Amino acid sequence: MSPFIAPEVLATLLNTPGVVVLDARFSLADPKLGQTLYRQGHIPDSRYIDLEKDLSAQVVPGKTSRHPLPTPEVFAERLRELGISKTTHVVVYDDGGHAMAARAWWQLRWVGVQRVQVLHGGFKSWSAGRYPVTTETPVITSSDFMADVDHSMTVSANDVMEQLQNPIFRLIDARAPERFAGEVEPLDHKAGHIPGAVCYPFTSNMDDSGSFLSVEQLQKQLGDLMVDGLAPVFYCGSGVTACHNLLAMEYAGLSGGKLYPGSWSEWITDKIRPIATGLNALGADK
Repeated sequence: MSPFIAPEVLATLLNTPGVVVLDARFSLADPKLGQTLYRQGHIPDSRYIDLEKDLSAQVVPGKTSRHPLPTPEVFAERLRELGISKTTHVVVYDDGGHAMAARAWWQLRWVGVQRVQVLHGGFKSWSAGRYPVTTETPVITSSDFMADVDHSMTVSANDVMEQLQNPIFRLIDARAPERFAGEVEPLDHKAGHIPGAVCYPFTSNMDDSGSFLSVEQLQKQLGDLMVDGLAPVFYCGSGVTACHNLLAMEYAGLSGGKLYPGSWSEWITDKIRPIATGLNALGADK
């Protein structure tokens, strides 16, 4: 199954038993905006899932990232409330940037949901196609979902520390080059990147119109990031946009990529962990 679904295909699946649509629209600049947009209009029968309330645990200053993963048990409880089971066909959408939908897509698969797709182009493409939109809130029947976590999908800060000197261990940073280089840092209290990491901004996955590049283009770009055929570990500022790169990897048929969920905002909570700055031709530190 492709990780993407086109609006015209989703339109044929609305109200189909076993299909659940999730609205993951969210703005880091205005955390209430996604919920507001949902109330103003959403894909029929879709349920809202909030980055900070549903896809993240409570932030512990000085210890966690800005968007720490919730425990599998807590997330499973939320999925039961949303009517999602392991066999549910889940389609996630956001405003079209795909970052929020990618986090939800990754996280659903992490706890064992088997069929998850992202609406290509998000609500923007749905609206452009003049497909139905509603303000009605769906009636949801709870499920009996129980988490079955795939621990192979993640690495911890300790795992990263232990592998920093490993020549075939590759870290990919999804943030913009100026943040990676340590020239600016608008969100976290320290600037720079994890030593040895390569900068591959998640925006590199899309063209100027906001559509994902072709499978062939992504295979070339993302394939160049692999070492000895091994998929890299991806991180970003808080474990959200890194999932965009993991979604692109899946779309390109390059499996095995892992997420460092804590990412930069967790890495810098421990003074023992090294920091690098600068940017060279490959995106790695000088």
